Amino acid sequence: MTPIHFTFTSAFMLNLAGVAFQRTHLISVLLCLEGMMLSLFLAFSLWTLQLSSANFSPAAMLLLAFSACEASAGLALLVATARTHGTDRLQNLSLLQC
Repeated sequence: MTPIHFTFTSAFMLNLAGVAFQRTHLISVLLCLEGMMLSLFLAFSLWTLQLSSANFSPAAMLLLAFSACEASAGLALLVATARTHGTDRLQNLSLLQC
């Protein structure tokens, strides 16, 4: 495993651990998800450069577009929960409340 592959793998795993273990605030979970998407985007981009093929370049752009949509939906969800519940703590949220 090259140092570049180790870097992207460890960045993805650290963000995954952040999603799994730090569930206090919604914004921290959203930041960890965004870090996971960015590490995947960089890995896809470098994979395309290593293969010297333009066939895989749309995959990285689609992933980046999906990441932007995920970030906007997450921030809209954060604003909606902060307005209705008064906080972004995940312990205060319930699916039974409207």
